[in-house]
Amino acid sequence: MFTSYGNSTMTKVFIISLLISAAALLIPFWPRIVFLITAGTAILFTLYFFRDPNRKIPDENRTVLAPADGKILLVQKHDHQGSGKSSTLVSIFMSPFNVHVNRIPISGKVIHLRYCPGTFLMAFDPRSKESNEQMEIGIDNGEIEVFFNQVSGFLARRIVCALHSGETVQAGERFGMIKFGSRVDLFLPPSLSILVKPGQITRAGETILARY
Repeated sequence: MFTSYGNSTMTKVFIISLLISAAALLIPFWPRIVFLITAGTAILFTLYFFRDPNRKIPDENRTVLAPADGKILLVQKHDHQGSGKSSTLVSIFMSPFNVHVNRIPISGKVIHLRYCPGTFLMAFDPRSKESNEQMEIGIDNGEIEVFFNQVSGFLARRIVCALHSGETVQAGERFGMIKFGSRVDLFLPPSLSILVKPGQITRAGETILARY
């Protein structure tokens, strides 16, 4: 299964690869092989990158799910600028080899959406959470508010977010992606019990990050 968020990119790669393959027929054998291998590799990598496997969403209440596949980069106290409240920052680093489809961490209502232009520092650079291009998202379920940011990186310069302010969302459902890897930062209420630590692997929509 492949994500529809990558349709435009996949179409462009397929067209370019077909043109390269067609052009390869006009050149000598060994250069032709190199061109064909390059085109085939580009197609395979694109399909791999935009894969979108189904996930088994935990049937548990009062939990916060991972919005991204990747590795926990850090867990620390943080003053969230958007809400003006103290919070626990949980950052997930997404490498180019992770599944890049993002999923909703808690069920509730979208109360905050803001696109912030910025730089494209490496995702593991501490400055990236403040300086990089990002999409800020906030969800309120009537009991807690969870804010999280899709943060672009050095390679990832295309954020996709299909959410709309005021809409109701369900934990674990797809809402967008960050093309070619980066990070997702979550700002959780300090009262929550954090269940992950730096270095731990996460799976979007399956890994439970916290309970409340």
